[in-house]
Amino acid sequence: MSHSTTVSASATASASASASASASATTIADAARAFSAGRGYLAACTGGLPTRAAADAMRADTERWERGIVDPVASGAVADAGRAAFAAIVGAPVDRVAIGSQTSVFVSVVACSVPDGAEVLVVDGDFSSVVFPFLAQAHRGVRVRSVPLDTLAAAVTPDTAVVAWSAVQSATGALADDAVIRAAAAAVGALTVCDLTQAAGVLPVDATRYDVTVTHAYKWLCCPRGVAFMTVSDRALAELRPVQAGWYAGADVWSSCYGPAITLADDARRFDVSPAWQAWAGAVPALRFFASLDMASVWRHATGLADRLSGRLGLAPQGQAIVTWSDPSGADLARLQDAGLTVSGRAGRVRVAFHLWNDESDVDSVVAALGR
Repeated sequence: MSHSTTVSASATASASASASASASATTIADAARAFSAGRGYLAACTGGLPTRAAADAMRADTERWERGIVDPVASGAVADAGRAAFAAIVGAPVDRVAIGSQTSVFVSVVACSVPDGAEVLVVDGDFSSVVFPFLAQAHRGVRVRSVPLDTLAAAVTPDTAVVAWSAVQSATGALADDAVIRAAAAAVGALTVCDLTQAAGVLPVDATRYDVTVTHAYKWLCCPRGVAFMTVSDRALAELRPVQAGWYAGADVWSSCYGPAITLADDARRFDVSPAWQAWAGAVPALRFFASLDMASVWRHATGLADRLSGRLGLAPQGQAIVTWSDPSGADLARLQDAGLTVSGRAGRVRVAFHLWNDESDVDSVVAALGR
């Protein structure tokens, strides 16, 4: 592969998000070799590819399970290692990270805490997991107002209790102007909820800038599906109710298996959902791998390829890792898929996503498949 961008490696995830930087360096080409495949795979926005280490770990875990070697306590330690690795990736204290399996569950925790009759501001066409949990609170008078992404900050009013949006829009790859949105929310005291699912793993992110972030790690972070995270600010930790609390939300997990009494964890673990053990076996190597990379360099690599494709297709550079264009008939999507390329279509648009395993040959393949 003809990669040349350099990625500076920092220490892999530890129990603290302040892990010291590594003296070693890894090129994008080296990072790409962590994956067994990737040529022609242009769909990280739909689902990432496993690293070799992640696939090996899942096979080993399955073999242990097949032999009857099952240790829930050890599996819990694996999940905690994943929590720490994710904390390092998003720059959050590990005690402000909750683990689960779906972003919609975490957004539902926020939705259940919205006051009766309050307004929630969302983005037109945002992913349903960011929006539907709030719509489901209509019986309490919760009002959901939807506006275009580029007007989100201006649409915040003193009546707005929550502003919820995706850092990167799923359908278009468009980036939110987060700083402006956060400032507008802060001016009226609105809670900020940001979905990092299409951002973490390719775009540098700082979860501490929001009251709540949610992330499903099976896309750009290349984890198995069923590994999700929520980060909470001090305010969110105090205000949100752990309405989905189970035994894994207890202060002492293994003393919380039976009711009726339970003492909840006093940190973000009170929002934990018991982990799907097999998924976490593969997630930890993937998360540690991404924690070792400089996301600014990963972003330059991905957006560089995307902008080169845009230029060759006669599109304006979009400055994002996902190139999209209108394709209401699905003709371009069919051409790309018929050429053996893995791409996706959403909301009447083609989506072509670039990640670590992609290079210039993938740009060439897309152009050739479209006959341009």
